[in-house]
Amino acid sequence: MKKITFLLAATVLLITAKTNAQDDANRECLIKYNLFKGDFKSKKYEDAYTNWVYLMDNCQDLSVNIYKYGADIAQDVKKDPVLAKKVYEQRFKYFPEHDDVKNNLAKAHSDYATYLTKNKLASETEVFNILEKAYKISPKDMSVKNIYKYFQGVTDKFKNTEPQKVFDTYDDVIESVGEKLDDYSKKINKLTQDSTKVLDAKEKRRLRAYRINSKALGQIEGGLDKMIIDLATCENLIPLYKRDFEQNKNNVTWLKRAVSRMFYKGCQEDPLYADLAKAYAEAEPSPEAYAFYANVLEDNGDVSGAAAMREKSFNLETDPLKKAKYKLKFAEAAKVRGQLSKARSLAREALKFNRNFGKAYLFIGRLYQTSVNNCGSNEFEKRMVYAAALRQAKKAAAVDPSISSLARRYIATYKGNLPSKKVIFTEGIKVGDPFTIKCWIGETVKVATSD
Repeated sequence: MKKITFLLAATVLLITAKTNAQDDANRECLIKYNLFKGDFKSKKYEDAYTNWVYLMDNCQDLSVNIYKYGADIAQDVKKDPVLAKKVYEQRFKYFPEHDDVKNNLAKAHSDYATYLTKNKLASETEVFNILEKAYKISPKDMSVKNIYKYFQGVTDKFKNTEPQKVFDTYDDVIESVGEKLDDYSKKINKLTQDSTKVLDAKEKRRLRAYRINSKALGQIEGGLDKMIIDLATCENLIPLYKRDFEQNKNNVTWLKRAVSRMFYKGCQEDPLYADLAKAYAEAEPSPEAYAFYANVLEDNGDVSGAAAMREKSFNLETDPLKKAKYKLKFAEAAKVRGQLSKARSLAREALKFNRNFGKAYLFIGRLYQTSVNNCGSNEFEKRMVYAAALRQAKKAAAVDPSISSLARRYIATYKGNLPSKKVIFTEGIKVGDPFTIKCWIGETVKVATSD
């Protein structure tokens, strides 16, 4: 009995000693962490380094900040690639769970891929695998350059064997980025809706950040579209969607993407488009599905039915940004049918719901561009149509940072097609004079020159 009592007492003492030792270690970790964090935020990086090394070796799972701040120390202060790799690898080991606020694991993987590439520390395959992990967590939290790199890898790998994989990846990225862009648009609209309000310093910084981020995200769509321009043609899409239609006719995501791509690539004349749109509307009676199906009704001669379907689609939607997108979609359908004036009216209606909707301004500019040869009787009058298109492109660039790069390309094109000084002089008009464009456009612009 005495022996048992002694063993129990010894066990209790051992456990107590271990617990006390653990408590001491935890306290030491917290002390070192607070010192490290304070020195780092005060930019005393050399002082922070000593405590950080202790944390890396002894307190690995205490806080993700050990690795967030530590990456800067390893990369920018010590400039040590081996140490930097250790930071990222320990972070992924001890903080493997995704948390947008605290961990932001997608960004961490994306940053790691960037660092490895920049310092030539990994093969293209290894970098691609890291980017794939980031993509699976959250495409919108990857850098623009890394989204391009990842999508290029997917395209190169699957374009000849699994084109649907390429399209699915494209759609995932665009949808994810679109959600983020909508969020920035709402924040920008909120800060700019009152033109008389004077923003304070904090609001100005936020607005600038929203515009910078929006611009960076806006570059993704155009860049990705260029990668698949040769793959996403009606000749390739139609047989692909015909092959997979039966097994996906109740798959809402597949139907939505197939209808959307067929619409924007101009494949509506094929009977498959009508089948896809009808199946989409039946599988998910949603505003977007009704909007696509309205085009089918109109193409079949049911003008009143199409109008009612569009009205139904529009009224079901409550988000003003989405209402604007539907109006622009209706405008694009009107353009396809040659209803240019109606298309412009619908695009202007879209701007009533989102006055910073740059795509609507660019759309109106493209409408004018298509009418160059129909809205003038001589070279001067025809080239002045570009002045009206230029005004729309400038508005797009001014209000919507997400498409500013695209808008600048249109601006350069339209400027280059304005009348020369010689043509203006021959017409007997001076630069800066008002001029009213003929035909359906009917806008008055100032005479400008390409010279």
